[in-house]
Amino acid sequence: MSEARSDCIFCNIVQGKTDTVFLFENENLVVFRDIHPHAPVHLLIVPRRHIRSINDVGEEDREILSEAIWVGREMARMEKVDRSGYKLLYNVERGGGQVIFHLHMHLLGGWKR
Repeated sequence: MSEARSDCIFCNIVQGKTDTVFLFENENLVVFRDIHPHAPVHLLIVPRRHIRSINDVGEEDREILSEAIWVGREMARMEKVDRSGYKLLYNVERGGGQVIFHLHMHLLGGWKR
Protein backbone atom coordinates (compact mmCIF):
# COMPACT_ATOMS: atom_id res chain seq x y z
CA MET A 1 0.00 0.00 0.00
CA SER A 2 1.10 3.55 -0.62
CA GLU A 3 -0.20 7.09 -0.45
CA ALA A 4 -2.49 8.53 -3.13
CA ARG A 5 -0.62 9.47 -6.27
CA SER A 6 -1.43 12.53 -8.35
CA ASP A 7 -0.44 10.64 -11.53
CA CYS A 8 -2.90 7.78 -10.82
CA ILE A 9 -6.26 8.18 -12.56
CA PHE A 10 -8.04 6.00 -9.99
CA CYS A 11 -6.58 8.03 -7.09
CA ASN A 12 -7.99 11.14 -8.77
CA ILE A 13 -11.36 9.45 -9.31
CA VAL A 14 -11.73 8.23 -5.71
CA GLN A 15 -10.75 11.69 -4.45
CA GLY A 16 -13.57 13.26 -6.50
CA LYS A 17 -11.23 15.11 -8.87
CA THR A 18 -13.14 13.88 -11.95
CA ASP A 19 -16.79 13.90 -12.96
CA THR A 20 -17.09 10.13 -12.44
CA VAL A 21 -20.47 9.05 -11.10
CA PHE A 22 -20.25 6.59 -8.22
CA LEU A 23 -22.85 3.84 -8.14
CA PHE A 24 -21.70 2.96 -4.62
CA GLU A 25 -19.23 4.42 -2.16
CA ASN A 26 -18.22 3.95 1.43
CA GLU A 27 -15.12 4.74 3.48
CA ASN A 28 -13.10 1.96 1.77
CA LEU A 29 -14.41 1.52 -1.78
CA VAL A 30 -16.03 3.21 -4.74
CA VAL A 31 -17.86 1.60 -7.66
CA PHE A 32 -18.31 3.13 -11.10
CA ARG A 33 -18.88 2.07 -14.70
CA ASP A 34 -15.90 1.23 -16.89
CA ILE A 35 -15.56 3.80 -19.68
CA HIS A 36 -14.43 1.04 -22.07
CA PRO A 37 -16.88 -1.76 -21.21
CA HIS A 38 -16.19 -5.35 -22.20
CA ALA A 39 -19.70 -6.51 -21.26
CA PRO A 40 -23.20 -5.03 -21.10
CA VAL A 41 -22.55 -4.50 -17.37
CA HIS A 42 -18.94 -3.59 -16.59
CA LEU A 43 -18.28 -2.00 -13.21
CA LEU A 44 -15.02 -1.25 -11.44
CA ILE A 45 -14.76 -1.78 -7.68
CA VAL A 46 -11.84 0.32 -6.48
CA PRO A 47 -10.27 0.80 -3.04
CA ARG A 48 -9.95 4.42 -1.98
CA ARG A 49 -6.44 3.63 -0.74
CA HIS A 50 -3.79 3.32 -3.42
CA ILE A 51 -2.67 -0.30 -3.65
CA ARG A 52 -0.68 -0.89 -6.82
CA SER A 53 -1.67 -4.50 -7.62
CA ILE A 54 -2.71 -7.81 -6.07
CA ASN A 55 1.04 -8.46 -5.80
CA ASP A 56 1.29 -5.48 -3.44
CA VAL A 57 -1.57 -6.48 -1.13
CA GLY A 58 -0.47 -6.77 2.48
CA GLU A 59 -1.91 -8.59 5.45
CA GLU A 60 -3.64 -5.34 6.42
CA ASP A 61 -5.58 -5.40 3.11
CA ARG A 62 -7.45 -8.67 3.68
CA GLU A 63 -10.60 -6.89 4.80
CA ILE A 64 -10.66 -4.64 1.73
CA LEU A 65 -10.41 -7.66 -0.57
CA SER A 66 -13.28 -9.46 1.14
CA GLU A 67 -15.32 -6.26 1.22
CA ALA A 68 -14.73 -5.77 -2.52
CA ILE A 69 -16.14 -9.25 -3.21
CA TRP A 70 -19.13 -8.57 -0.98
CA VAL A 71 -19.79 -5.22 -2.68
CA GLY A 72 -19.36 -6.91 -6.08
CA ARG A 73 -22.06 -9.40 -5.19
CA GLU A 74 -24.39 -6.61 -4.07
CA MET A 75 -23.70 -4.56 -7.21
CA ALA A 76 -24.47 -7.60 -9.38
CA ARG A 77 -27.82 -7.82 -7.61
CA MET A 78 -28.47 -4.09 -8.11
CA GLU A 79 -27.54 -4.35 -11.81
CA LYS A 80 -29.82 -7.42 -12.11
CA VAL A 81 -27.12 -9.80 -13.31
CA ASP A 82 -26.92 -11.87 -10.13
CA ARG A 83 -29.21 -14.61 -11.42
CA SER A 84 -28.06 -14.67 -15.06
CA GLY A 85 -24.39 -14.73 -14.04
CA TYR A 86 -21.37 -12.48 -13.79
CA LYS A 87 -17.61 -12.48 -13.33
CA LEU A 88 -15.48 -10.82 -10.64
CA LEU A 89 -11.98 -10.37 -12.02
CA TYR A 90 -8.62 -8.93 -11.02
CA ASN A 91 -6.01 -8.40 -13.74
CA VAL A 92 -2.54 -8.71 -12.22
CA GLU A 93 0.49 -6.99 -13.79
CA ARG A 94 0.91 -6.23 -17.50
CA GLY A 95 1.08 -9.88 -18.54
CA GLY A 96 -2.24 -10.46 -16.79
CA GLY A 97 -3.92 -7.52 -18.50
CA GLN A 98 -3.51 -4.85 -15.80
CA VAL A 99 -3.19 -1.43 -17.45
CA ILE A 100 -4.04 0.87 -14.52
CA PHE A 101 -1.77 0.23 -11.56
CA HIS A 102 -4.25 0.92 -8.79
CA LEU A 103 -5.92 -2.24 -7.53
CA HIS A 104 -9.43 -2.71 -8.92
CA MET A 105 -11.85 -5.53 -9.46
CA HIS A 106 -14.02 -5.83 -12.56
CA LEU A 107 -17.64 -6.94 -12.38
CA LEU A 108 -18.71 -8.17 -15.83
CA GLY A 109 -22.11 -9.54 -16.76
CA GLY A 110 -25.32 -9.04 -18.64
CA TRP A 111 -24.60 -11.25 -21.63
CA LYS A 112 -27.62 -12.88 -23.28
CA ARG A 113 -27.12 -16.66 -23.42
